[in-house]
Amino acid sequence: MSKTRRYFSVACLCVLVALAVAGPGVFGLRDGETAPPYSKPGWLDRSSASTITLEASVDASRGEVSSSEYLAWPYKSPIRVAFTGRLDFGEVLWNTPEETFLITDKPGEIDLDARDMPFKKALGMNPFDDMAARFFPSEGDYSLTIRGGGEVSMKMEGGRWGLLGTDHRGRNVASLFIRGIRVSLIVGLTATLIATVLGMSMGLISGYRGGFTDSLIMRIVDVLMSIPTLPILIVISAIWGKGLWTLVAVLSIFSWMGTARTVRAMTLTLRDAPWVEGLRALGARRNYIIFRHILPETTPLLLANIALGVPGMILAEAGMSFLGLSDPRLPSWGRMLHEAHAYGAFTSGAWWVILPPGLGIVMICLIFMDIGRKLEERADPRLASETKAAAMAEVTE
Repeated sequence: MSKTRRYFSVACLCVLVALAVAGPGVFGLRDGETAPPYSKPGWLDRSSASTITLEASVDASRGEVSSSEYLAWPYKSPIRVAFTGRLDFGEVLWNTPEETFLITDKPGEIDLDARDMPFKKALGMNPFDDMAARFFPSEGDYSLTIRGGGEVSMKMEGGRWGLLGTDHRGRNVASLFIRGIRVSLIVGLTATLIATVLGMSMGLISGYRGGFTDSLIMRIVDVLMSIPTLPILIVISAIWGKGLWTLVAVLSIFSWMGTARTVRAMTLTLRDAPWVEGLRALGARRNYIIFRHILPETTPLLLANIALGVPGMILAEAGMSFLGLSDPRLPSWGRMLHEAHAYGAFTSGAWWVILPPGLGIVMICLIFMDIGRKLEERADPRLASETKAAAMAEVTE
């Protein structure tokens, strides 16, 4: 196995962590921006208009754009045009290749929507005229101009937006996707670490002490493993709330039992080993033996369990979010799928809202599973030799 292939999963994980830390702002994906619901990605449909904003002020009196940047001809309606800002004095103009429109010459706050009938009448249009045909009559350059004092912005909402389009609320899907990486990594890593530490502690205590302590802990494990997890998660989430850390706590409480059983089995094997008996004969304390000698023996297996446990936590969080049991303020991938299902993305054919979170969940789970498999090979050299033999056999065939 080449080094490139060996460290490919680690490199992908580093990229995801960098995206999660950097956030959408580094890539110019501002969360507050909105566009029409279910706008297609900017690269998908060149026959419809994109959503852009032009600004004009005293310092920069003209906002200019070429029609080729946001329109494809023949241009398709509908489009929404809105003007906001303020005018201290003078006038605001919209210049097209064929005519110039006086938007307003009244000082004060500006809040005009081209769909309003009085505004269309003030522009000299019939209430039934096609606004797109008049505001964007042909190919050429367009500009928003302010003559006087103040500042004004013109937002043109078309059918295309950004890298991955928008969802049912007009939010940037690319921004939501990047923010979802952060939620998935926080839930997956934090819940897995807590569950691993708890399971490791219970397993070490149960295996080394034995007797009544072992029986009590194992019965607790049996009871927790026999309880159906999903209904309990639903009930606890309803009682405790839908916060991020509540979800982490709930997942951790019901995920440590497998690690406890594994660590207990290894501890039982090591407890009666000759070298441990020798340490006891030399007067070594119990805590010294556990943390200095037994725990390091279980560390490789624990690392593999952590890497393999993260996908389970991420899938559990996605499942609970898909059922609507997560905080609606957290844009997790599961929440994105829940809202896509609830608000008609499937029936509308808005695949750009569905595929990114679904592929993100699959990708991050495969990355951690591959890392876990490599850690298992490090912990057990026999697995590495079997993998190498299988790879050689494939090459030979």
